[in-house]
Amino acid sequence: MPTLASNRKAFHSFSIDQTFEAGLVLLGHEVKSIRDSQVSLNGAYVSIRHGEAFLKNAYIGKYKQAGSLDSHDENRERKLLLNKQEILRLSQALNEKGTTLVPLEIYTHKRLIKLKFALASGKKQFDKRQSIKNKETKRKIERTIRQKV
Repeated sequence: MPTLASNRKAFHSFSIDQTFEAGLVLLGHEVKSIRDSQVSLNGAYVSIRHGEAFLKNAYIGKYKQAGSLDSHDENRERKLLLNKQEILRLSQALNEKGTTLVPLEIYTHKRLIKLKFALASGKKQFDKRQSIKNKETKRKIERTIRQKV
């Protein structure tokens, strides 16, 4: 399951509550472009509208070997493949204050391209500082253990 793109800022800016997996509805040249690592999830989010889930603001570049793709929109919204019960559960969870759906990574599963996204709540500034502090202390402890061994 190789990861093709990841949203590393999501773990810093949000506290992840629950993760989900969905398929993406893509065009042929978009699939080739994703496999060529011309994709970015920075600033992307998932929204639910009329009982359907969409990935918005995700950048998928133009495939270089494709012919004239003048109408190619890199940031168009792409439909996510979820069943109705999952969409209902997600829309109910989104009604709570401060929760959002954040894409975490795009990866391949067999021949399919999947999106891993999370139900998350935003971190405050002091939470971000605390998580950085915890990472630094953990790194310092591991470094001292390696030096003693």
